[in-house]
Amino acid sequence: MPEFSPIRVAFLLFPNVTQLDLTGPAQVLSRLGNVTIDLVARDLAPVPTDAGFALLPTATFADAAQPDILCIPGGFGVNDAMEDQATLAWVQQAAAGVTWVTSVCTGALLLGAAGLLRGYRATTHWASHHHLAAFGAIPVKERVVIDRNRATGGGVTAGIDFGLAMTAAIRGEAHARLVQLSLEYDPSPPFDSGSPERADAETLARYQALAAKSAPGRDARTEAAAERMMSELPQA
Repeated sequence: MPEFSPIRVAFLLFPNVTQLDLTGPAQVLSRLGNVTIDLVARDLAPVPTDAGFALLPTATFADAAQPDILCIPGGFGVNDAMEDQATLAWVQQAAAGVTWVTSVCTGALLLGAAGLLRGYRATTHWASHHHLAAFGAIPVKERVVIDRNRATGGGVTAGIDFGLAMTAAIRGEAHARLVQLSLEYDPSPPFDSGSPERADAETLARYQALAAKSAPGRDARTEAAAERMMSELPQA
């Protein structure tokens, strides 16, 4: 194995995070080689996820080391996180010193609320994709989008693709291929229902009803966060 330069990756933790948005790319990025992964939250109390179990932070906003890669996962808890000034302040502070500013799923909305996607091509979960432009981002409907030092992944499972794309960008394609093989990432889902274009109308309607119940007022709250960001930060 070659000798790799050290890399520190920080994932934001917030209540009701979608754990696979975090654990999927974390599993991939943990195989970058010579890597440290931090799970950063307001305090060190266990953080509940949308899967019914909690994740343990390894650092707080006050004491987290400066990362090289900042990654913001998504989840229905993004509604509250993008309205929390302490969370936004830490994201902005960490982003100022990183090499890569990244997100998975609706974590892109939080990056947007922090003013970190203006003028950048970006993606997010299909159900929130229409919000990207309000944050000054350039919406792109792709599984992974890399624009300069911004890297964004689509919904949930796209975090694995995101992790592999980041691995290739940082350590080279040969290493990324090795990581993919080590994880046996060779998806062949039993159903072709993984996008709104391919899901049947009933399934799509059921998901939309579930999302509306799980994140009430998301559209209005996201629009309000975008308005705050655009009014508070200097215009590009």
